[in-house]
Amino acid sequence: MKAVLGFEDNDSITGEGFGVEGVCSGELVFTTQMTGYMEALTDPSYHGQILLFTYPLMGNYGVDFHNFQSDRVWAKGCVVRELCRAPAAIPLLGDFFQEKALHGISGVDTRKLTIKIREKGTIRAALIVGNDDAERAIELANKVPSISSQFNLITETSCTTPYRIPGKGKRIAVIDLGIKKNMLISLRDRNADLYVFPSHATHRDIQSCEPQALLISNGPGDPETATTAIQTVREFIGELPIFGICMGNQITALALGGETYKMKFGHRGTNQPVRFIEGSIFITTQNHGFAVDGDTLPDDCTVSYTNANDGTVEGFMSTDLDISCVQFHPEAHGGPRDTELHYFDMIFRRIG
Repeated sequence: MKAVLGFEDNDSITGEGFGVEGVCSGELVFTTQMTGYMEALTDPSYHGQILLFTYPLMGNYGVDFHNFQSDRVWAKGCVVRELCRAPAAIPLLGDFFQEKALHGISGVDTRKLTIKIREKGTIRAALIVGNDDAERAIELANKVPSISSQFNLITETSCTTPYRIPGKGKRIAVIDLGIKKNMLISLRDRNADLYVFPSHATHRDIQSCEPQALLISNGPGDPETATTAIQTVREFIGELPIFGICMGNQITALALGGETYKMKFGHRGTNQPVRFIEGSIFITTQNHGFAVDGDTLPDDCTVSYTNANDGTVEGFMSTDLDISCVQFHPEAHGGPRDTELHYFDMIFRRIG
């Protein structure tokens, strides 16, 4: 099939479509990971975005259902240099896209597109599979709303009603903003008694389970759109130990009166170096386009992690308020397991 990817700057690129004929649109973002393409595609944090893989070959081990991070693909579309036609396992990624009525484009210069995003910043795009009408793709790209004006991304990825994952250990309340499966697995493997709440849960809703700690998950879009979650976390400050991952880090900062900002092109991949306050370096998995402004955090907060590449905030803590948050994904085993052991074990030490 023919396919075309159009951009808001009136540029376009043609390639070979896979999946089904149709149109999708959203922010075009890139990830530098070499494997784990199904984990990325099923990560709810990619809702509202077209995902471009910088590694030149995708689909070489088929579709790995075991490592899905949710029950569906959330990325609006997929852009690859080469789609493997003879993988080591089945089903083929292209067949999966067709079965699930998804949209993808291959045979394009992903290196060129990555450089474009790095130079110009995250760009709105539209993908048409089935024809190469560049003018139409460009027109649709210019109609994509900014990610900060899309207020339904979190509610569409969050659970709709509370649920419990029983355990014999500490009772932890989790605010689901679009949580990844491995985050729950990492907590469950430590025998936590989990009560998972939707993004609109109030302080009273969560307090009903008498939690011993609160964790706020990852999620898509602009953290400032999660107004209910921000207010709920604000009401728990000083009452419970609070932990946040990715968007949870940003939500907690906003609840404390801090500020977040949109990054030029964000951090997405499995190879981001992060420096802990005591000097050690972790190689981490990340997926975020917004960051916390460390200068706006209260005086009793300390920036505990920074990105070794650009110095952006990768986490903060407050001993007085019993808060510890990270921007990276410790459950994703970036190093390969060092950040999971480092962060999740710390959670359980903190809550006894």
